[in-house]
Amino acid sequence: MASVTARTFAGASPWSLSMAFVERQTNLWKRYWGWELVWLLYGLVNTLAVTLIAKQLGQQGGADPDVAKRLVLFLLIGTLVWAYLSAVLDDISLVVQWERWEGTIEHTLMAPVPRALHLLGMSVFGVLHGAVRTLLIFGIALFFFNVDFSQANWLGAASVAVVGSVSVAALAVLAGVLPLLYPERGSQMSLMVQASLLLVSGVYYEVEVLPGWLQAVSFLSPATYMLDGIRSAMIDGQGLTDVAGTLVQDCEVCCNPWSVRVSRDGDEVRVEIGRADGSE
Repeated sequence: MASVTARTFAGASPWSLSMAFVERQTNLWKRYWGWELVWLLYGLVNTLAVTLIAKQLGQQGGADPDVAKRLVLFLLIGTLVWAYLSAVLDDISLVVQWERWEGTIEHTLMAPVPRALHLLGMSVFGVLHGAVRTLLIFGIALFFFNVDFSQANWLGAASVAVVGSVSVAALAVLAGVLPLLYPERGSQMSLMVQASLLLVSGVYYEVEVLPGWLQAVSFLSPATYMLDGIRSAMIDGQGLTDVAGTLVQDCEVCCNPWSVRVSRDGDEVRVEIGRADGSE
């Protein structure tokens, strides 16, 4: 039976094998649709609550009207991008926890599917899931704010989002290894990585307001460049040539990617992390 299954998987195309994991995660999403509504509502409330601060500032005369409008757009983009990034990070970095809940972690790790295709499928689902949730939040938020997108460069923003998604997915894969290294506290450590990104990436404020040592850390976060590039395209109307530097910085995470190797020796699970080119 095992040999038949192995031959069947071997005859499938790499893309179909990756899409099998997308389908599996989609079925899990359908099963836990109640939690999806919870996180959709949470993301919407967070977006509205933070952005309404800027709207109140403009209505009370605490800032010039043009400055207040720019701040509304600044915070709206920041909260939407963070809703997207947190969804991607959750879907990928907490995959081990999901597998344990479902009791399928042994079957998944021992399946005759290359680990790269497994991670590719999980990453594709995370990006698609995050995009759908964020678009829903964005559509609802437009009923609460009068924002002007006349100068927005949608192509530039979309290009930064695509490249940044690859970088964030790579970071999420590394964070997803933590539950394997530390079974008791690994999931909490993955969430701490997400919280650290929220602090240093300039989601709700400019990176320049951070202390000097945190500003140095912010340059290591792919979310910093993603937020900067999308805001430049949506607020200032910068095109592909203008955000090219941001695209290059985001691509650096993928040009020398990390490799993750999982092996099992009896009851012990071993995880080896290194550069894909063989360097440490």
